[in-house]
Amino acid sequence: MKAIVISEPGGPEVLQIQERNIPKPAAHEVLIKVAAAGINRPDVAQRKGHYPAPADAPADIPGLEVSGTISAKGKDVKTWELGDEVCALVAGGGYAEFVTAPAVQCLPVPEGVSLLEAAALPETFFTVWNNIFDIGQFEEDMTVLVHGGSSGIGVTAIQLVRALGGKVIVTAGSKEKCEYCTDLGANLAINYKEEDFEEAIKSNPAFKKVNIILDMVGGDYTAKNIRLLKPQGKLIMINAMKDRMGEVDLLRIMANRLTLTGSTLRPQSIGYKGNIAKNLQAHAWPFFPEKIKPIIHRIFPLEEAPQAHQLMETSAHIGKILLQIPTKA
Repeated sequence: MKAIVISEPGGPEVLQIQERNIPKPAAHEVLIKVAAAGINRPDVAQRKGHYPAPADAPADIPGLEVSGTISAKGKDVKTWELGDEVCALVAGGGYAEFVTAPAVQCLPVPEGVSLLEAAALPETFFTVWNNIFDIGQFEEDMTVLVHGGSSGIGVTAIQLVRALGGKVIVTAGSKEKCEYCTDLGANLAINYKEEDFEEAIKSNPAFKKVNIILDMVGGDYTAKNIRLLKPQGKLIMINAMKDRMGEVDLLRIMANRLTLTGSTLRPQSIGYKGNIAKNLQAHAWPFFPEKIKPIIHRIFPLEEAPQAHQLMETSAHIGKILLQIPTKA
């Protein structure tokens, strides 16, 4: 099979297309003939040598989410049949013509979504559900602040929170991105390059404070986030793109009974991820295609993975970037 391989740690140019053996599924896994793979920031970190693959994933083939068709399955798999169309969260190896995935981490392609488009779903939907709904314990009528509102995580969070009865505030880096977020359902979108998001929220009579904050920025956002939380609010970190260090007001945390936490999804157990998949199928998938849809910025052919990574690193995109795997005659 053809696969995109990290030839050495470095820039996008180190992504090279090579021939590799087709992997064989373990007893609990399926083999997926890949239609498309999603590009995610952990892929960029892995390419740079900062985010090594776990032991059960290919060390040099990135890719954490795919869509495709099941072409083989392990002896213990009872829930899927050959030819089923799925999207799946994988531990790595997604930038290839074939990849294995635990059967419990596969989901059916939602109604109204094409097989190609479905590759845009797993990583962000698993991440948003895990953080806002499981860790954050979201309830109807809560207000959620999401930094990076036009990212893949952001557009997913907007749609899921609104579909399940909440309000969403986002920050984004341009007027165009803010307008897109409000069109998608955000109740308030703040251009962080022109406004202080803390002041913009506090001066808005509809909000002033929020219940849950999903932050991928870190740094000097931390103190502002803490000041914006309602009593018993939760700040949940999923990245620290600006700076890993932030100022924390311990007395405010105690007085308002706040929770500061975070997560990474890749190291979690198959069972943990399987439970997220069950929740998504039960609680999120029924909203397709009326209230939720995949948001795709651009699709590149597999061999243009370096260009896809270059685009990811500009942060100029809105939504997801995909790699399409060519169909053999």
